[in-house]
Amino acid sequence: MAVSYKRLFHLLIDKGITNAELMEKGGFSANIITRLKRDNYVALDTIERICLALECGVDDILEFIPDEKENENNG
Repeated sequence: MAVSYKRLFHLLIDKGITNAELMEKGGFSANIITRLKRDNYVALDTIERICLALECGVDDILEFIPDEKENENNG
């Protein structure tokens, strides 16, 4: 199962928060922003910091995308 962080970037736009502001509030590096943009793995503690900084829940910043193989096996 893949993870998409598109919701995070939509939320940042809605709240008028830049990537730099999120990095400062969350206390992490630009490398994390790059990983999020590429839908790469991000540690749970980073997800927690993002949620605390944006005062939101996990489902507000990410969604799980089923892999095609999983769809074939379940279908």
